[in-house]
Amino acid sequence: MRKSIFLSTLLVLSMVLSACGGQDEGLEAGESVTWIANSGYPEGNHLGQAVIQYGDKVSEVTDGQIEIELRADGALGYEGSELLKVVRDNTVTMSDMVLSSVSGDEPLFGLSTLPFLYRNFDEAKTLNEIARPYYDTVAEEKWNQKILYVIPWPISGFWTKNEITSLEDMKGLKMRTYDAMGAQVVEAVGGTPYPLPFSEVYSGLSTGVIDSVLTSTTSAVDGKFWEVLDYYLPISVMMGTNALTVNLDQFNKLDQETQDAILQAGKEIEEDVWSRVAEIDAKAEETTTENGITTVEPSEELVSELETITEEIRQNWLKTAPPEAQQIIDKYYEAIGRE
Repeated sequence: MRKSIFLSTLLVLSMVLSACGGQDEGLEAGESVTWIANSGYPEGNHLGQAVIQYGDKVSEVTDGQIEIELRADGALGYEGSELLKVVRDNTVTMSDMVLSSVSGDEPLFGLSTLPFLYRNFDEAKTLNEIARPYYDTVAEEKWNQKILYVIPWPISGFWTKNEITSLEDMKGLKMRTYDAMGAQVVEAVGGTPYPLPFSEVYSGLSTGVIDSVLTSTTSAVDGKFWEVLDYYLPISVMMGTNALTVNLDQFNKLDQETQDAILQAGKEIEEDVWSRVAEIDAKAEETTTENGITTVEPSEELVSELETITEEIRQNWLKTAPPEAQQIIDKYYEAIGRE
């Protein structure tokens, strides 16, 4: 009887320790683990491809100890603003996320889509390189996750039914936006923002709920915009960046050598995609052109007017942003030689 009570007590104690993380001692030699990676984008999108390529690299450098399986197209049901929380809590082990889409929880990540902060891919890359150490710190210290890589979308422009050549042409637009910053831009030019999930964009355009979209060329291809829109204004409004993150508790189960190997794999993916983003953009635009969308190059006057009209958005954001944001901006302007 005493032995039975003793064994029962040990069993209960073991369960309590397990629930509190008491058995989280890392992977045993030769033990393998599969991490499920959430993504809201198709496998064929360059973001989905990046997760797949990263998984292949990780499997190779860890000799199959770490396997990564992508669940694309929002198959797991998690997307948008909730992604920091679901990775933090290990509801999903890994997720690809647009940084600005989670800026409601972590304001610093809103930096990535400040309107007209950069004018080309090189400037956007410089900003990311300066911001990345700050992103890493806040992700680990506040959100219990490790950033494995940060990669770009092509720069977002305006996709419309009617040709846009002036600010006047933008008044009254019903435009789908993907984050709060984009919504403010649309409001600043006299339009109405609609924060629809991407899965609802095509139907929204078909039924007239919206008549325009602020997004990238790759999303235009994913959404087959040529079936419902006619024009593209390739103006450098903003540039989304996506991070692939993993729950920090799961990452910390790995030995130092394995951690270093998968971080190096992430660095290689990051460098590769940044080096190809202009090519990805051009190829996607070529596809939209071949399918009937007309690209309208913006005038210098229009670019200047949009930069001026959105200055208040940038300044207002900095007033409430974490202090690190101003440090990043100052370093960035110094690096590109702009005041």
